[in-house]
Amino acid sequence: MNASSSQLNSNPLQIARQLAAQFATTAAERDKQGGNPKHERDLIRQSGLLGLSIPQQYGGQGADWKTVFQTIQTIAQVDSSLAHVYGFHHLLIATVQLFAQAEQYAPWFEQTAKENLFWGNTLNPLDRRTTAEQISESEYIFHGDKSFCSGSMDSDVLLCSGYNDAGKLLIGVIPSTRDGVSFLGDWNNMGQRQTDSGTSHFEQVKIQHHELLLNPGPLSTPYSSLRPLIAQLIFVHIFLGVAEGAFETARQTVQSQKAWSKSLAEDAVHDPFTQKHFAEFYVQLEGVRLLAHKAVETLQQAWNIGEDLSAEQRGEVSIAIATAKIAATNSSLFITQNIFQVMGARATTAKLNLDRFWRNVRTQTLHDPIDYKYQEVGEWLLTGKVSDPSFYS
Repeated sequence: MNASSSQLNSNPLQIARQLAAQFATTAAERDKQGGNPKHERDLIRQSGLLGLSIPQQYGGQGADWKTVFQTIQTIAQVDSSLAHVYGFHHLLIATVQLFAQAEQYAPWFEQTAKENLFWGNTLNPLDRRTTAEQISESEYIFHGDKSFCSGSMDSDVLLCSGYNDAGKLLIGVIPSTRDGVSFLGDWNNMGQRQTDSGTSHFEQVKIQHHELLLNPGPLSTPYSSLRPLIAQLIFVHIFLGVAEGAFETARQTVQSQKAWSKSLAEDAVHDPFTQKHFAEFYVQLEGVRLLAHKAVETLQQAWNIGEDLSAEQRGEVSIAIATAKIAATNSSLFITQNIFQVMGARATTAKLNLDRFWRNVRTQTLHDPIDYKYQEVGEWLLTGKVSDPSFYS
């Protein structure tokens, strides 16, 4: 599959649907295998979608956030692992825009758009095991391990971080093939099994001063602190996409089934209890869709304001996204668990591997505790205060 830039500009969602159709044919088996989905990541490279969020002046498509999130959601309907690493690629592109200036990131973006480079994540600021030592005016050494490095394997560019002696977080952009960088391939969790979210190791890795994101740096302004909110909204669309995929799988299954023997209906589609379950699934999905749409609109408005974004305006975005995150978490867990109630015992066969929908959202929804999203929204409702920016809210 190969999409020209003109094709992508006209219909990126169609490209995402084509990718999803290909991924769907192997998703169940690849989930069992785990490991790195090299072939599928190359299909994403060839599609041109990696340049979707890069501004047009650097050779990208300059798509709005609505379009970017829709492509993530579409892929998540069939494969949430690939949606995760693809979504994080765009998060890292946004991170560089928020934490640095155009004169610094322009060559990275131009090369990414031209060569379809895949960005990987070794940022994880909560893992402080990687140190950043300055050895000269222009050079640093990063050394240590980083956990939860989604998409790091088979990446072309890495966003990495380390703490210096003063406890300051330094974030850099380097080629994934930089000497001293290695990936342990130790991700073996119950869900999101092809995100390569294991450990990365930095063995005396040289980082040049011009590769560090220092101006304005992380979370230093309301605008730069949009970064964690974009990450949370990526999760919202992954959860929504998985729930939609599970819903559609259940609907197609039930449409060809006979009703339970005690039912007065002949076919499952006419059974009143089955109809009730599907109505409940649908109402929950529609609620998440509306909340996600509102959250995307508030983020886009804030993104358009840019450096003039106020703390109050940033707070409005955080509440909209936290609200959508709560709904997406609860609905995706509910739907992916309860599709078996309408599909019956045959749906539990290992060959179909339909429990992957639940395992994937159960794993990814633990990225950060949902209780703190409730607290954030509740505090705002009762006091009008919004939470201070952090790397996760």
